[in-house]
Amino acid sequence: MRIAFGTDAPCPATEALVAHLAAGGHEVIDCGSGVPWPDAGEAVATAVATGRAELGVVSCFTGTGVSIAANKVAGARAALCTDAATAHGARRWNDANVLAFGLRLTTATVACEMTDAFLAAEVDESERANIAKLR
Repeated sequence: MRIAFGTDAPCPATEALVAHLAAGGHEVIDCGSGVPWPDAGEAVATAVATGRAELGVVSCFTGTGVSIAANKVAGARAALCTDAATAHGARRWNDANVLAFGLRLTTATVACEMTDAFLAAEVDESERANIAKLR
């Protein structure tokens, strides 16, 4: 799978996540590492919305900035998550296509667990009518 990734603050957690994705056979599209958080959020969301990537992952100190920036892009549905169950649910019930997380409290292990859950989730087709209301 092609995964767009961007962060305003590269750190051990983001480096471990990118390595984890690559080791899992995913193509990681670098949308900026160490760029301002609005740019990271927009670049990842644009890559997803235009089809350059199938899904995206963004991070900043709290995760809120990149998620807000990503959600400004038409076609992006970014979800700020703190754990694997929430990430799975965001993908399953909300058809989120961008996972956002904060670097302040997220360890490399949790970042990888969240991303794996997000990527593994299948969208619940019974939610399509609700998801369409977001447009």
